[in-house]
Formats: sequence, C-alpha cells, structure tokens
Amino acid sequence: MGASLPPKEANLFKLIVKSYETKQYKKGLKAADQILKKFPEHGETLSMKGLTLNCMDRKAEAYDLVRLGLKNDLKSHVCWHVYGLLYRSDREYREAIKCYRNALKIDPDNIEILRDLSLLQAQMRDLKGFVETRQQLLTLKSNHRMNWIGFSVAHHLNSNPSKAVEILEAYEGTLEDDYPPESERCEHGEMLLYKISLLDECGFLERALDELHKKERKIVDKLSYKEQEVSLLVKLGRLEEGEKLYKMLLAINPDNYRYYEGLQVCVGLFSKNSEYSPEEIERLDELYKSLGQQNGWSSTVKRIPLDFLQGDKFREAADNYVRPLLTKGVPSLFSDLSPLYDQPGKADILEQLILSLEHSIRSSCQYPGSTEKEPPSTLMWILFLLAQHYDRRGQYDIALSKIDEAIKHTPTVIDLYSVKSRILKHAGDAAASAALADEARCMDLADRYINSDCVKRMLQADQVALAEKTAVLFTKDGDQHNNLHDMQCMWYELASGESYFRQGDLGRALKNFLAVEKHYADITEDQFDFHSYCLRKMTLRAYVDMLRFQDRLHSEPYFKKAAIGAIRCYIKLYDSPPKSSTGEDDGMSNLLPSQKKKMRQKQRKAEARAKKEADVKNEETNNSGVSKSGKRHVKPVDTDPHGEKLVQVKEPLLEATKYLKLLQKHSPDSLDTHVLSFEVNMRKQKILLAFQAVKQLLRLDAEHPDSHRCLIKFFCKVDSMPAPTTDGEKLVCSVLDAERPLISQVHKRSLREANEVFLEKHKDSLMHRAAVAEMLNLLEPQRKYEAIKLIEESTNNMVPRNGALGPIKEWKLNECIAIHKLLETIFIDHAAASRWKTRCSEFFPCSTYFEGSLSSAIGNSVNNQICKDAERVGANSISDNNGKLDGFKELTI
Repeated sequence: MGASLPPKEANLFKLIVKSYETKQYKKGLKAADQILKKFPEHGETLSMKGLTLNCMDRKAEAYDLVRLGLKNDLKSHVCWHVYGLLYRSDREYREAIKCYRNALKIDPDNIEILRDLSLLQAQMRDLKGFVETRQQLLTLKSNHRMNWIGFSVAHHLNSNPSKAVEILEAYEGTLEDDYPPESERCEHGEMLLYKISLLDECGFLERALDELHKKERKIVDKLSYKEQEVSLLVKLGRLEEGEKLYKMLLAINPDNYRYYEGLQVCVGLFSKNSEYSPEEIERLDELYKSLGQQNGWSSTVKRIPLDFLQGDKFREAADNYVRPLLTKGVPSLFSDLSPLYDQPGKADILEQLILSLEHSIRSSCQYPGSTEKEPPSTLMWILFLLAQHYDRRGQYDIALSKIDEAIKHTPTVIDLYSVKSRILKHAGDAAASAALADEARCMDLADRYINSDCVKRMLQADQVALAEKTAVLFTKDGDQHNNLHDMQCMWYELASGESYFRQGDLGRALKNFLAVEKHYADITEDQFDFHSYCLRKMTLRAYVDMLRFQDRLHSEPYFKKAAIGAIRCYIKLYDSPPKSSTGEDDGMSNLLPSQKKKMRQKQRKAEARAKKEADVKNEETNNSGVSKSGKRHVKPVDTDPHGEKLVQVKEPLLEATKYLKLLQKHSPDSLDTHVLSFEVNMRKQKILLAFQAVKQLLRLDAEHPDSHRCLIKFFCKVDSMPAPTTDGEKLVCSVLDAERPLISQVHKRSLREANEVFLEKHKDSLMHRAAVAEMLNLLEPQRKYEAIKLIEESTNNMVPRNGALGPIKEWKLNECIAIHKLLETIFIDHAAASRWKTRCSEFFPCSTYFEGSLSSAIGNSVNNQICKDAERVGANSISDNNGKLDGFKELTI
C-alpha cells in the first residue's frame, strides 16, 4: 500500500490507514489531503480518503473519490478492496463480492481481502465459495486457530459434517498434550462440544459418546456436557442410563420441560400427539407422583400431569394444582391452564371444579374438605379465574358479571380492569375496552406492560393518535415516533397498520407494515457482525443455530402478518387507485391545457421547496451532531411520514408480488398465502399461477370456505374466457383441460352442482353457507335473493357441551361482521344487511359494530358511561403524565 509514493508520503498513507482503523477520521483526512497536494491523482490515497468520508456520512463524495481513485489505478488491489468496503457498508453485498474478486486477481494471497470475502460469502450463503475461501485462508496461515475452525464450519454449513469433523481432528493433532492454557479452556471446551455435535449429526453415535467421555476433563460447560451425553445415550437405546441421567438433570432444574419429555422417552411413555392408553396414563401418573415426592416445590411436576390425566383423576390433580395458586393470588393461572381448553371435556371439568370452589368459599370461607380458613382475597381470585374461563368459552355476559363482582370485592387490583377490558374487546366493544385499559393504566403509571396493553386496546378501537401519545410515555425524549421504530416495536406497528387499514388510510397502513419488513431486513443484516465474532469466541453451536434461524427468519409470525397486510393494501390500491395516479383530479380536470401546465409547475416548485427545506434541516442536524472523530450522528429526516408517496406506486401488484414470493417460500402451509396468491394472480391475468394457488388451497384444506370460493371463482373465470388464439393461450388451455379431471370437486360436475354438493356437506356452518351464497350469486346473478336467503336461514346452534353454565352459541363475532360486510358490498342489499345487523345485535349485545343494547354505541348503556368516564380520566392523565412519571425515571427510560 502506498508503495509508489516517496517515503514521507508513504508514511502519511500508513497514517491514513491507521486513522481509519482507529476511527480518527479527521486525522486521516488531513493526512490524505497532504499527500493529494503533491500527488493529486494517486489512486490509493483518493480511495482511502473516500472510505474515510463514507464513515463521516458523506456518501456521495465518498463514491466519487473511490471511483476516481480506481480509474487512476485499476491495477491496485487496495482500490478494489476499498470499493468493496464501500459497497459492503451500503449492504450491496453482491457488488462488494465482485470488487473483492477483482482485488484477489491482483493480489491472490491477501489475507485481509480473503477474510472479508469469506464473511460476505457466509452472509449471502454462497457456501461453495465460502469453503474455497476458507481453504485458501487456512493454506496461507495454518498456524491460526480461527482459520481451522472457519474451514470446518464452512464444510458443516455446506452439508458436509463428516469433513468438518476431519478438519477439527487435524487441528487437534497440531496441539500439544497440555493444551489448552487456563485462559482458553472455555473456548476449547466449546470447540469440543461442537465437534461432538457434528459426530452426532453424522450418525457416529458411539464414537461421539466415546469422544465426550474422553474429553470430559477439558469441557468447562458441565450442563451442556450432561445434556449432550443423555441425548446420545437415548439415541443409542441405552435408556436405563438415560433415565438416571435425566433424573440427575431434574435435580438440577426441576422446571425444565425438555428433561421431563426426555425422561418419558426413556421409560417408554412419550407420545408426540399426547395420546395415551389407560395403562400408559396409569404409569405416567405413578412416575410423576414419585417425581413430585423428590421435587415437591416444583410447579412443573404438578402441572404436566394435567395434560394426560382424564376424568376424576384430572379433576383431583387440577384441584390440588389450582387451590394453592388461588390462595396465593397468581394472576397468570388462567394462561397456565389455557392449553387444556383444547382437550375435549377438560374445560367442563375445570368449570365444575372452580364453581364448587366458589360455592364453598362463599358459604364457609374454606375449600371443600379443608378446615383452614381462606383469606378474603381467595374469592376475588376465583371470580377472576371464572371471568377468564367464561370469556374463553364466549359467554361474555357471565364473564362480565363475574369480573364486575371481583372489582366490587377488591377495586384496587389492576389485573381485574385489564381482564374486563379484554372481555369487552372479545365481546365487540373496542371503545369501552380501550377506556377500561386506560383506567387500569392510570392506576400504575410506571408499569410498562399495562401501558402497552392499553395502547393495544386503543389501536383496536382505532384511536391511533391517543395510542401514540400513550405509547411514547415510555420512550426517550426527542423524536418519539422514531423511537418506537428504532426499538423495533413490531406489535405496535402491526396493530397501527391494521387500524389505519380499517380506516381506509392505505398510506399510513403501508408505512407501518413496511416498517416491520424493514426490521426483518435489519435482523438479517445484523448477522454480519457474528460471522467473525463467533469464530473468534468459539460459540460455534450457537453460531450455526443462529444461521439456521436466519434462513427461516421470514417464516416468523410478525413478518407474515406484515407481508399479508402490505399485500392487502396493494390489492386495494390496484382495485381503487388514488386519483393522482389515474389521471387529473377534480380540481384540474376542468382547466385549460395552459392552466394545467402552470398548476403542475407550481406543484413541482412546491415539492422542490419542501425538499430543500428538508435538506437544510438535515444539514443543521448534521452540523450539530458531529463527533470529535468527524463522524456525524445523523437521523435521516422522513420525507414521507404519512405514506403519501407509497400509495402513488405505479404498479401495486408488482410490489405485492415481492412480498407474496417471500410468503410462498417461507409460509407455504398457510391458507392466507395461497388466497392472496390467487387474488394477485387473477388480477394480473396469470391464469396458471392462480391455478397453482387453487391447487395449494385444495391440498391444505379442500373443505375450507376460502378454498371453495377460489376454486369456483377460478373455473368461472376460465369458462368465461374467449377461445384461445395465440400459442400461449392454447398451451394454458391444454394444461387446464388436463388438470381439471384431477380435481374431484369439479370432475364431471358443473360449477353449480359443485356448489350444491359443498352446501350439502356443510349446511350447518355459517361461513360455508356464506361462501356457497357468494358463489351462487357469482354463477347465477338472477338468484341473488335465493343466495341471501341461504345466509339468513342459517341457525346459531348451541355448541355441544357437558353441563356448562349458560348457552354457548356457535357463531363468532368476527364471522358475523364478515357476513354483514358481504351483504353490504358484494350483494349490495342494504335491507338484508340491516336485518342481519338487527339479528346479530341480539347475539352480541356488547358489540358496537352491531349496536347491541349493552354496547358503548348505545347512549344509555353502562359501558358507554364507563367509556366516557375513563376517556376523561385518560385525557387528563396523559396531559399530567410527564409530571407523574418523574418519580419513575429509572423504570421508564
């Protein structure tokens, strides 16, 4: 580097490099300018100056200088390397890799460039190239531990774990007998555990176990040692030894569910679907009773039997489990019991049990069969549990009566108000729910969870402005909305996006959904720092797990929700484009051409003025945020805070397809993925892709209403298409003709007959009847009123139950709302929609959508008064919160 310069300037060039590495950017710039005074066309100096400016957030100048430097010295590996570093800083990894490869053509043995290239190859999952680069690094510097480990990991990631083991054994052969020294014991132990996990992955189980026992002295992490040992013993079928070891692990941590699962495997009593014979249940019961005697203080050993016990034994175990927790007052008890509601009959047993406890406490202040008096709070916690129970079963009137009684009993317990808020939300009164959540929040202004719960309820009630004011009470001073974004508060952005979508503000909705997508891009980017760190620190098992997690990152629920929300927005934009994207707005449509031209010029000037003001603001921020090193701490100004530019997209379906492809790749087993694929591709006239979506829906759930709806819509569209004329159209038709007989629903049947068969199968289901009615209206519009009658003749049957208190109806609130919207928008029959609304208001009296008699939409309702009171309290509390929160500064920041 700098070899073509005289000695003085060569030393200055070394100073530039050192200043860059130590982040003394001003010092580096000064040295670069000194060289460029004498040698203004020196390529390597120009490149290093550009790289330094890039670190000071002067990107435009940086790229100009680096490109000029490269132009002046195309044969310098330094210039190519710097160009690659510049691209890497902007996440242009493919371009960076090209630059590094060009640098290596000039200097093929440059270790620094090879190391940087290997990191990019790992990031981009170019695993074959990663192996080659790591091999070259090991060849050049075989005395460096990190190169051996990196080469081994590269082969492991490239699906060759046996080769990875060979490399690690070759590395161990270079070590002395007394290795490692005290300072490196942890790292070496991690490497040994990684090697044993590789042997396990290869299927060399005996060899892995022998290696583990042989190297026990050198492994520091004894818990991981035992876990690896017991895993190998179980895989080898040495179950008795595994049983003893699992019991040892349970003595260390008796609340680890994985240990109990492993122990069940060892004694031959494990079932993936949790289905056991009576004999197996008996043996499991005995097992957990013996474990309970050893670890009596563990709640886990008492909770697990509730999953497999049945009948009277389940009731007895549940009784023993819930009594002390009710006495103690554990608010999370219902969350703990909630999974049991998915098992037939257990909800009824729990209901009868809790009601018997309630009756006994009311009559004697004692549990049944007990002589000890319970504290007064026990009744309140029983009512609290019952309220959540009835909420889960959809019996909202009983749930509200129980929670009201609990509040009357002890009006100072915040959890009671939070649960009542949740019940009201499920019952359909989002406004009253938000008001109650705000009342709970005001009872403890320093509780971040209650504040977040309140924000969520406000967003569900479409009170977005109030929700944001409430959310930022727990953010730092300054740009509060950006703080929520910087904290990657995805639940908030998703709930906010859904609220804006409901209100028809697609710009803000898209802004929030795409912000979540940006977080996932940042998470993907964040892995870059770990490629070298994990190899250096030897956290190899965690590193491989992290990379595998990154590979399935876009299958995470939050990303899925954000992608679905964004696609729905783009579909809506395509169906109803904003005025400015379709042509002239109402104000310009009547103007003369010359007037239109002047108007457009004014608009362009206004946009330019706004951009200039934003640039000035940026510059002021930049100047005020320059550190001693010259690095600018800049937060870029958001030029589109309301998403107005996002809705002006020219091809919304093209944008939707980007996210659709990610869903198809990472969430292929979701119905929503293929329903959206169908909707997008039908609008794009991509018939075969739409048919592919239909086939996927039928594969996942052929009896689902959406699957039926898409199937009928598709073949209705196909049947109405004109005769094919081009070769492409003829090919599409030939594919459809060949595939149609393979679909049983429409094979040798007309679409009308297929619709009738589907109705006959699912005539007792509201949503299935609605899908049939919608398709009947599509196929035969003249039978519209017959289709509506199909919906109106649906009956809200009682759900099968075993002695549950009060009626449990089959219809769900969200389904009934969807039916009402269907009558309003698809059938366009306001009379039928009104009749449906009146009918549903009886089933859902708390629903504001249906204006039920108990909802806050009705002026004289109790909930309406609660809502008004809490909103008044909430408004006052938010304005006063800054003062009230001063005492909790350390908790809230």
